[in-house]
Amino acid sequence: MCGRYIEVQKAEVIEKRFNVTVPEEVGYKPSYNISPGQFAPVITDINPDVLQLFQFGLTPSWSKKPMYLYNARSEGDKNKDNDLHYTGSKEIIRKPAFRKPIRSRRCLVVADAFIEGPTEERLDKPYVVYLKNEARPFAFAGIWDIWENKSSGEVLESFSIITTVANELLQKIPHHRSPVILPKEAERVWLNPNTSMNTIVDLLKPYPAEYMNAYPISKNIKNPKADGRELIEPAGDRIAPETETNFKKDVRRQGMGNRKKK
Repeated sequence: MCGRYIEVQKAEVIEKRFNVTVPEEVGYKPSYNISPGQFAPVITDINPDVLQLFQFGLTPSWSKKPMYLYNARSEGDKNKDNDLHYTGSKEIIRKPAFRKPIRSRRCLVVADAFIEGPTEERLDKPYVVYLKNEARPFAFAGIWDIWENKSSGEVLESFSIITTVANELLQKIPHHRSPVILPKEAERVWLNPNTSMNTIVDLLKPYPAEYMNAYPISKNIKNPKADGRELIEPAGDRIAPETETNFKKDVRRQGMGNRKKK
């Protein structure tokens, strides 16, 4: 499951890549260790031209208390054995927590990479998983919702990352799930409120493994309070050999930086 991910691009890079504005008051800060409960950048169907910060871990509008559902299974209650060849229905459209958001509250979750570990060891043996050829930032398929605390009146906007079966790269970690990464040309389709539900569920599939790679890192990433690029220093070889500039060097070259005032 995708419970940790990375977004360290400068605001200007995000603006150019997604054709959005990053307002100063949003308070966007890059992070090497985005964890459930933290606020992270999203682009929503309601406000597709502006970057916003929502809480990672969705609380449905009808919930009596915060729930922090950070992943939403595309298969819903189906495919409980995580069959890698599952081709059945996408029951996310019927799950109480997700059936409204998947129809009318979709978002792009902006990321550079994500952290995953073996199904058994999890973050005791973590890997950075990224797209090759400097294809970052990219967008996870996300859903969001609005929840109001009846006692305090506080309004919370939060999101989940949709997951599907593991592709060949994730299987080598080995892990049984992978987040849905949207092709660039599908991002605005995902946000468009007029897109048919058939088209939406057709997008809920693994990203092609040949365009991805991963390498092991220290389990220091387990600490949700830890941050900094030292967390993604390689602790071993990449799963697949590459001739391109590797992820760590590229992120270091770009740096975290602050957004320049216009």
